[in-house]
Amino acid sequence: MDAKQLKWAYLFVLSLIWGSSFILIKRGLVGLTAIQVGSFRIIFAALFLLIFGFNSLKKISRRQWKFVAITSVFGTFTPAFLFAIAETQVDSSIVAILNSLTPLNTLVLGIIIFGIQFQKRQVLGVFVGLVGCLLLILSGASAHPGQDYYYVILVVIATLCYAINVNLIKKYLSDLNSVSITTGNFAVLLLPALIILSFTDITQRISFDVTQHSILFVMILGVLGTGIANVLFFKLIQMSSPVFATSVTYLIPIVAFFWGLLDNEMLTPIQFFGAFIILIGVYLSAKK
Repeated sequence: MDAKQLKWAYLFVLSLIWGSSFILIKRGLVGLTAIQVGSFRIIFAALFLLIFGFNSLKKISRRQWKFVAITSVFGTFTPAFLFAIAETQVDSSIVAILNSLTPLNTLVLGIIIFGIQFQKRQVLGVFVGLVGCLLLILSGASAHPGQDYYYVILVVIATLCYAINVNLIKKYLSDLNSVSITTGNFAVLLLPALIILSFTDITQRISFDVTQHSILFVMILGVLGTGIANVLFFKLIQMSSPVFATSVTYLIPIVAFFWGLLDNEMLTPIQFFGAFIILIGVYLSAKK
């Protein structure tokens, strides 16, 4: 398989994994708090990666550790908690759709902070995506009065974190292999996640069956949806571009939507239209 085919294969596999992540978060929230879901997600991913990728840490130079630590905060730590908190109030399929703002934010921050070149069509895509985002949020708030759509702000912040992360990796860590980056990220985050978890009521919850089932879902999320997926994603960034890599968010909402249907979630026609506009904006911004 040549490089062009390989990057599309990575994109497809990542869409399946990450598209399933939102329903796993939702299942985790049945017996755990959002903070516990975020902490366990990081802990399980860290343990998995340190077991299989510990030797790769030797390839990280002293200069690179600074950027590994920074990318761990923006690419994993902060979003892990923000997405979990957001899903306590908003449907998982809506969160997945809003995650599609990542390529738009990647482009915007790439232009403003990292000085990447852009075309007028890509700028148009940013504005189109923002219009779709506003439409999705406003229509969702009116169609689901029981949900607090102010929480979607957390999802937008998470996509900004992702955008910063991919630009940093492309600029400062392109010469480091994806396993080293991912393992280094979680080596940095393991202790903070354990400390945060220790301040929750997990010891009181752990004996309940519902909590144990939720932990199982989060373990799958951590190992597959975070650990393995991040290795693939960082590899994709290095072999393509930040905007192409984040265009995986084209496909994530499709996978997440079908999971949502199985869990009795449904979008209104206006929300469908808003989601469609967002994807058009992403397409325009990502197209060369």
